[in-house]
Amino acid sequence: MEEIKQGWKKRISWLLIAIAVVIVYKMLDNFSSIQQWFGTLFAIMKPFLTGVLISYILFIPCRKIENVYKKSKLKVISKKSRGLSVITTYIIFVLIIIIVINCIFPVLRESIVELVSNIPGYYEILVNKYNDLPEDSILKSEIIRDKMSELTNIDIKQFLNINNDKIIEYVKSIIDIFSGIFDIFVSIVVSVYILLQRTSIIRALRRFARAILNKNMYETIDRYFTKANEVFFTFITSQLLDAVIVGILVTIAMMILKVSYAPLIGFMIGLFNLIPYIGAIVAVAIGILITLITGGFGKALAMAIVVIVLQQIDANIINPKILGSSLETSPLLVIFAITIGGAYFGIMGMFLGVPIAVVIKTILTDFVDSKNRIKDEEENI
Repeated sequence: MEEIKQGWKKRISWLLIAIAVVIVYKMLDNFSSIQQWFGTLFAIMKPFLTGVLISYILFIPCRKIENVYKKSKLKVISKKSRGLSVITTYIIFVLIIIIVINCIFPVLRESIVELVSNIPGYYEILVNKYNDLPEDSILKSEIIRDKMSELTNIDIKQFLNINNDKIIEYVKSIIDIFSGIFDIFVSIVVSVYILLQRTSIIRALRRFARAILNKNMYETIDRYFTKANEVFFTFITSQLLDAVIVGILVTIAMMILKVSYAPLIGFMIGLFNLIPYIGAIVAVAIGILITLITGGFGKALAMAIVVIVLQQIDANIINPKILGSSLETSPLLVIFAITIGGAYFGIMGMFLGVPIAVVIKTILTDFVDSKNRIKDEEENI
């Protein structure tokens, strides 16, 4: 009887393996369709995911304000501490946004308008500087010469003119703006509910996991969930704070050097700094190019040296202080995570690719260590 049971177990195991192989084969055979399906699902879920991200960012201030309200001697305030903390947090959040819109955006808008209006002139300066280079210059290689030839054939004024196609694009952009406003509204509502009901949401998830999993599996998932939560929260909050600090420092430095469009360059470098390694390199390269065209080689060189020094200060002093040691990982893994995340999920994928990679690395490391430990024990017996 026992042999019959064992035989059936083997047959069922082989059947499950065969089904898994067929499923994997079909998934690979229809990979483009599956990718499109996931892309559509991600687009639908984007407001909800953004709401989760907002609640993540506001969780720490919300929790600290709630603790203050709980200590209040007025029972009405202490009993309603959760709701009052969410309201207070969002009031502060909205005030910060208003300050940014009224103080920072006008400066950025002025720089952007001035930069766009001067593009034809900068375009001619760039072409003339290239033509003035000696023929044996490395910048006059065949590939670059062909690209510059294509560039000189562009009618920049015609390119900047408004035509029917651009009108259609503007109309689409307006529609996208209204759609974006609706998505923002949904995201805020979702984040409010998550902050208000975060305790009950976590409790429900824990009860569900405990009901369907055995004890060891539940404890393992609970441990990794806690670790993932710590990694994501640390990464998101630290990167945002670091981006603000870097943006302010670069803006001040560019204003001291009297670099054109200093607020725009500082804002751009701070924003791109959200994406580790690659973002900073791209932003600095764009900033150097703008400064080279608007201020000449000397100012561009000075700007490059100052920004690189600030980036090194950030990488070795500021960022480690903010981030701590919880996300220490190799640059190769970071670049790999950003590349894969960006290829499949765009900017959001580039931003969240690093913490996801850190969590996966932690799981794989624990798995490998566990297997090696078992083998070591078996060899010592």
